[in-house]
Amino acid sequence: MVTEAFFLWLQGNDMQYAGKDMEDSGVSAVRESLETVLKGLGLRLIELAVSRHKGSVQIRAVIYNGKSIGTDDCSKAHRAIMPRLDLAFEGQDIYLEVSSPGIDRLIKNGAEFANYKGRGVRCYRTDISDWTAGILESADERGIIIKTKEGNVRLDFDIIAKARLDPSQEV
Repeated sequence: MVTEAFFLWLQGNDMQYAGKDMEDSGVSAVRESLETVLKGLGLRLIELAVSRHKGSVQIRAVIYNGKSIGTDDCSKAHRAIMPRLDLAFEGQDIYLEVSSPGIDRLIKNGAEFANYKGRGVRCYRTDISDWTAGILESADERGIIIKTKEGNVRLDFDIIAKARLDPSQEV
């Protein structure tokens, strides 16, 4: 089985920032095409995974709109992006799964944080061997800022071992 993944996942015990410069060129072209279509629907592409299996292509897309994603949003996105995928993978059977990030999504790389500004997150830190939770204030290439009850906390990606969305932190 040959798998092309759009993101770098967690490597070792540290969160990595995996922006567009880390993409495979074929997946990158497909991603850009799908992002254009989804942007017109008011949606963002959070994750794109492409797997090839003996003449068929399995594609998993995770979408987000800044609020909540329902089945209607997923259906609309599926109908909108399927023609682009038919062109990109011409002559191959395509299986497409479109889903929401989920309320407690495991954040798979540092670049993904930028999509969740204002949402509750919790991060397991290697420097103190404990969780830090709060509202995500900002994210950049080096780390994130979380608003906690004690004030803002800056976490660099090299000390984040695991991160999740945490709806219990939201007001």
